[in-house]
Amino acid sequence: MLESAHQFNPVEDLSDPAAPGGTARDVDLERARGAGRIVLTGVGGDTRVAEVHQRFPIALMCPEIAGESSKEVVIVNASGGIAGGDRLDIEVVAREEAAVVVTNQAAEKVYRALDRPARIVTRLTVSETARLAWLPQETIVFNNARILRQMDVDLHSGAELIALEWLILGRTARGEDVVGGHIADGWRIRKDGRLIWADGFRLTDNVFGQLHRAALLCDWKAVGTLVYFGPGLDARLSSLREIALSLDCQCAATIVGAVIIVRVAATDGAKLRRGLRSLLEQFGRELGAGPFGVPRMWSC
Repeated sequence: MLESAHQFNPVEDLSDPAAPGGTARDVDLERARGAGRIVLTGVGGDTRVAEVHQRFPIALMCPEIAGESSKEVVIVNASGGIAGGDRLDIEVVAREEAAVVVTNQAAEKVYRALDRPARIVTRLTVSETARLAWLPQETIVFNNARILRQMDVDLHSGAELIALEWLILGRTARGEDVVGGHIADGWRIRKDGRLIWADGFRLTDNVFGQLHRAALLCDWKAVGTLVYFGPGLDARLSSLREIALSLDCQCAATIVGAVIIVRVAATDGAKLRRGLRSLLEQFGRELGAGPFGVPRMWSC
């Protein structure tokens, strides 16, 4: 059953980047092949774990939180970070009336690669009447890191979803600067089996030197994408645009097909974290009781 995690299929255009010269290779070193799959169901306001599989270095924890009707799932990467040549596969399935928030234990760090990219593939499935919040903490990318990350989401009519991914290009407070590497970040969202939104973010060695241009990232070192799917999209969009005006970061929202797309950006990771916390707190109150606020692990 654990091997089912390797059935994920990242989009074809996320091919391996050309490797820099040198004799040392990532394939000659010990690399992680982690996987985790969890299935949750909900009946009568109670969400329970129906199935869970995990393979080191990935562990899936479900802490008990008093007074919460939703279930919080915490992804733990016991390797302490991601290196070139690693492969991590995560699958979350929310069925029936499940209310689930998924996060991780800390910011994920992607370290310098020798010649191979790390691959992270996430698959989310949200059935009718289920509510799922995918709210990981930030991914910090170090200089000369190489990462291919793919998010595949399968939605059904009647489901509700918030999904967030955010990248920090070096830690500004420590004087870190990212001037080379390879980042490919892709999204594919399907509703009732039909593709409704696709997106790709790609940085390569020859692009990093141009990122300061106004048409690219300008001064932004921290960027993110938040997706919302659910009822009353027009009202939700108006609410998100009002919230955006109060944030300590740049934020804009629009509707594409059947989903709301929110882009966020800041000059450093701390500002983006504050902005996202405020956004989730305010938007979570708008959505009412459920899994859509700030995860508890963000404060640990």
